[in-house]
Amino acid sequence: MSNLTLRGRRDEKIDAPLGRRAGKKTLLKVGAFAALVIGALYAGLPVLWMLSTSFKANGEVFALPPKLITSGFSLDAYTAILTDPSRLRFFLNSYIVAISVTLLTLVTAILAAYGFSRYEFPGKRLINVVIVSVQAVPPITLVIPYFGLMVALGLYNTYPGLILTHMVFTLPYAIIMMTAYFNTLPRELDEAAKVDGANAWTALWRVLVPISIPGIVAVGVYTFMISWNEFLFALTLTRTDAMRTVPIGIQLLMGQHSFEWNQMMAMSILGSIPVLLLFLLFQRSFIGGLTSGAVKD
Repeated sequence: MSNLTLRGRRDEKIDAPLGRRAGKKTLLKVGAFAALVIGALYAGLPVLWMLSTSFKANGEVFALPPKLITSGFSLDAYTAILTDPSRLRFFLNSYIVAISVTLLTLVTAILAAYGFSRYEFPGKRLINVVIVSVQAVPPITLVIPYFGLMVALGLYNTYPGLILTHMVFTLPYAIIMMTAYFNTLPRELDEAAKVDGANAWTALWRVLVPISIPGIVAVGVYTFMISWNEFLFALTLTRTDAMRTVPIGIQLLMGQHSFEWNQMMAMSILGSIPVLLLFLLFQRSFIGGLTSGAVKD
């Protein structure tokens, strides 16, 4: 048998596994692409249907066959919401509560995280355990205790009552995230600032905070989303429509005998815009902040 024949058979044996590997890679790519498309449709179609419903008359919502794009395009649902002062009040309340919760949570979390990251003190481990444990408590189990507490403190149906209650659920995560972020920053930064005459307060706000913007943005966006979308305590701790937030306003469109589906969808779209804008504006910082505390150099 000639050398050319032997070499040809060896090449065939080598090419066969390479061909199978290439085929497997192609199948994996096709499968991954198909999974992404299915996932995108699963996540996106409800949003598209919600948007479509908001432009329909209420009687067309359950028309058969269902149509994603209707010929009877109408802005009546948006007009009914944007021209009603009582419904606009829901948005104002949500902005007041969510922005206040976000700012107070960030300031408190930054101070707490700086202490946990840079100092040793008695009870530090116990406090950390308590903070993590709060995250594991189902919020619904705290409804009755918080209702009684807010009534006793005179904070029922007030902004401070809602703000303080929301902070109970946003602070633990914010402290954990900011502590992890500060742990990635070298202590030499603090020490260099102190050598130059700065105290701990100055080192925190002049040195660490400016370079921690990605982490702060991530915590801020998350906190705003939690407060903006919170339903259970906003329903329990408010009594009048003047104090209701957007999620409660959507629920109030469910009447005893009929549902205003188009207005519910329109209000849901309008309520989603602030969170969507926040994510689009701070997308890079948000993703960077979420991942930066995961690995320490």
